[in-house]
Amino acid sequence: MARARIAATGTYVPGLPIDNETLKRLAGVEFDAAKHEAKLGIKARHIARLSGLSETTADFAEKASRQACERAKVDPRDIGLFIVATDTPEYISPATAILLQGRLQGGETEARVFDVGASCASFVEALDMAARALVSDFSLSHALVVGVYNMPAYIRDKDAFGWSIFADGAGAVLLTRDDSPAESSGYVEGVFRADGTQWNYVGVYAGLELLQRLPGDRNVKLWPPLVHRLLEKAGVSQGEVAHYFFTQINKSVIAEVMGLLGEPMKKTTMVMDRFGYTGSACVPMALHEALSLGRVKPGDLVVLVASGAGLAVGACLVRL
Repeated sequence: MARARIAATGTYVPGLPIDNETLKRLAGVEFDAAKHEAKLGIKARHIARLSGLSETTADFAEKASRQACERAKVDPRDIGLFIVATDTPEYISPATAILLQGRLQGGETEARVFDVGASCASFVEALDMAARALVSDFSLSHALVVGVYNMPAYIRDKDAFGWSIFADGAGAVLLTRDDSPAESSGYVEGVFRADGTQWNYVGVYAGLELLQRLPGDRNVKLWPPLVHRLLEKAGVSQGEVAHYFFTQINKSVIAEVMGLLGEPMKKTTMVMDRFGYTGSACVPMALHEALSLGRVKPGDLVVLVASGAGLAVGACLVRL
């Protein structure tokens, strides 16, 4: 049976890191940096808008994608499916994935291109869609999924909450169709949740806005049952999971969830300390780091969990 295997990953962040004290000066805001670092874990981030860079969503996506293609030794013209996962697209129309295809392939091809906008759950939603497309469509050899975030472009001046949390970045995953008969790596399964009655908690309505206070324990309540349902659906025991990747917005929440799962912190990777919160990009960025540092290895089963405003939540199981 065909499988969608992760051939390589890539990441990109713009400019030099901006620590909390520098951020206060550049953005003209005040917040308790010590408390911020202790609870959320965010110590630095990369923001094109504050670094004097003209780079935007499509630029981030392109650079992360080129790195993934180079690492996989795959010619971008061999990619048949481009999905950009974001709620901060380059334009309302055309889709950012169309721009990405044009930049990587240089002209008209038979590629399929579209964006997935499920807020910060966009990447796991897109990964599931791309993996299933590779398995079902024999004409596809490679698919590119890019989680990308440029929320600082929508932060209002003097918004201490927005500036202290949100950051720019992109994480790309290049998937390859694997038709080998031997049991090997590949995408396993995904589960998802949605509740559109929560549309007005946080979003980009006219600039970044919070219309209601987001429940602080929402992900603590959501993630463990979602992980259990994913493993049940896949027919996999929790003991077989080597590593967990969660939305990178709050290290305290991740620690609490790992405790509820009965798992040690060494089985998760956190990158918000250096990159801030990068929305749809944060899960593939954390995956890229874990692969690059050897924290996960070929054959490992990993769980990817992401939450987004709206409400959209998803979890995927992948054997690397």
